[in-house]
Amino acid sequence: MAVVIASNLRKELAGDPLFDGVSFKVERRDRVALSGPNGTGKTTLLRVLAGETTVQGGDLAFQKGTRVALHDQRPPLQRGLTLREYVLSGAADLIAVEEELRRLEHAMAGGDHADSTLRRYAEAQSRLEHAGGYAWRDHAAAVVRGLGFSDPDLDRLLDTFSGGELTRASLARALGGDPDLLLLDEPTNHLDVASLEWLERELQSLDAGVMIVAHDRWFLEAVTTSVLELEAGRSTFFAGPWHEWRREKAARLQAASKSAERVGRDIERLERFVARFRASTPKMARKAQAKLTQIGRLEKERGQAKTEIELLTRRGRRLGFEFLKPPRSGRTVIEGNGVQITIGERTLLDEVSFAIERGEHVGLIGPNGSGKTTLLETLLGRREAAAGDVRLGHGVEPAYFSQQEIELDERGSVLQCVQTMTGLQRPDAQSLLGRFLFSGWAEHEKPVAVLSGGERRRLALAVVVASGANFLVLDEPTNHLDLESREALEAALEAFPGTLLLVSHDRALLDAVAERTLAIEERALTPYDGGWADYVRIRDERRAAAEEPVTKPRKERAKVAAKPAPNRPSELERLEAEIAARESAVAELERGLAEDWSDVEKLAEHRRARDELQTLLERWETLFERAQT
Repeated sequence: MAVVIASNLRKELAGDPLFDGVSFKVERRDRVALSGPNGTGKTTLLRVLAGETTVQGGDLAFQKGTRVALHDQRPPLQRGLTLREYVLSGAADLIAVEEELRRLEHAMAGGDHADSTLRRYAEAQSRLEHAGGYAWRDHAAAVVRGLGFSDPDLDRLLDTFSGGELTRASLARALGGDPDLLLLDEPTNHLDVASLEWLERELQSLDAGVMIVAHDRWFLEAVTTSVLELEAGRSTFFAGPWHEWRREKAARLQAASKSAERVGRDIERLERFVARFRASTPKMARKAQAKLTQIGRLEKERGQAKTEIELLTRRGRRLGFEFLKPPRSGRTVIEGNGVQITIGERTLLDEVSFAIERGEHVGLIGPNGSGKTTLLETLLGRREAAAGDVRLGHGVEPAYFSQQEIELDERGSVLQCVQTMTGLQRPDAQSLLGRFLFSGWAEHEKPVAVLSGGERRRLALAVVVASGANFLVLDEPTNHLDLESREALEAALEAFPGTLLLVSHDRALLDAVAERTLAIEERALTPYDGGWADYVRIRDERRAAAEEPVTKPRKERAKVAAKPAPNRPSELERLEAEIAARESAVAELERGLAEDWSDVEKLAEHRRARDELQTLLERWETLFERAQT
């Protein structure tokens, strides 16, 4: 049953349509990617579904009793609460259900056995059981821990948290209330990789409809089951995963282009006929007149094809990346020996040694707070190491893009800043600014000191791109970039001939760009060959070799395997063999994906194999539990 059905929604802003004719439905366990360029109304649509704003047309129908939770980037309004109180405030209906159950139990103990009382008790009990029974508070606490908070954080006031922590608190509140419809606007912001992986598993397990706005391609691929795209004021719904929708769009564009070409050739042929016979004999003139009517129909068909092409290729203004060819450096770009990094009394890295060579593209990963940014600042001489030494190689010209961008020259205009920091002449500097969405005299002459946070980030990226540096050190460069801009940056970094050290939570970017990965693990710097997928595979293999499997099905299968064979149901044996084969197939597909992330057919095959494996595991658990009774 659908949780919500939307029919022909129309939203206006200041009398102008933002979108019109938007229709879709979301059922339980649907996870819908809400896609489209910035400014097309994605966040507005989520707020419409949450009841925070109205529409000027269309209908919304919710399943009776539907509970809606919205997470977006706005900080909590109530700051005098503890984290625990704030998270539990998202589950007010569960608290009310507990109170209702206690009241009804008291009434029934007093002799009230009316049908209405029993019915209300059954409904309240069913609601509480859906949330995990009386242990729902434990689940809410587990959500808080999964998003990177510690148990002591639960009793801290919201006023003591940073902006990023408050964003994670908002996400915990939305997840902890057991909603029927969960609306998530950029839920991956401010999450480290461990929290991202936890969130993916949590969303996959939810018995709820979910709509997600996100720019993290790996996350979208792992989580979503369908796509609703808003573009040019209209919507398109696609019942399939995100990568298949992108392939479908490419196929539609190709078909529309071929149709436009074919119709264009037919029109040209008919026009030649008309020009030749229009003034001929009456019979041929009538035929020419009929061809004119046919041309009119074909013109309409060609116009429709061109409109489809325009809609499919319309991307709005995009950031433009094209790194200059850098000067050649020495073979060793940077090396560290016995480096120790501390903050106060806390040691982040303890006597680590490493080297990065010319042309290497290296990803640096680790949990939030593990010292990634501190390490980058130490490598570039902006912070002193507690012990050891760091040395840049011969001819190395670094450029650093931090999470706070770079130190921009604020003494003049945007154009003067770019010219001063890059050495570009005025025409080249203006062209560069245009590619980073600073267009026209007014934007070029705007003082740097008055730029917004997003504008400063775009200007800083422009300076780094044009710096000519041969050693790029980038700390979360994709923050606040849309999907198309992330892909443009990814392509530019892949083609960059110099040396790159990249910190990012964008796993698709890490997998595409990094040829080697350095992971901060237990105050050490552990090297892994390859990008993100290779790191995950090697990490998981090492964990499996170091400890007993921790998933219930595998542990329980080991118990069953220890039993005498005659006591084991034959279907269990068959399922175990299928599970083993499916696990091997999934592992083989993941090794292939590590070599080529862009192989959409292999991505789809991996998704199907993973889903089939999950189905087999669930069937195995059911049969095993029956065998134990």
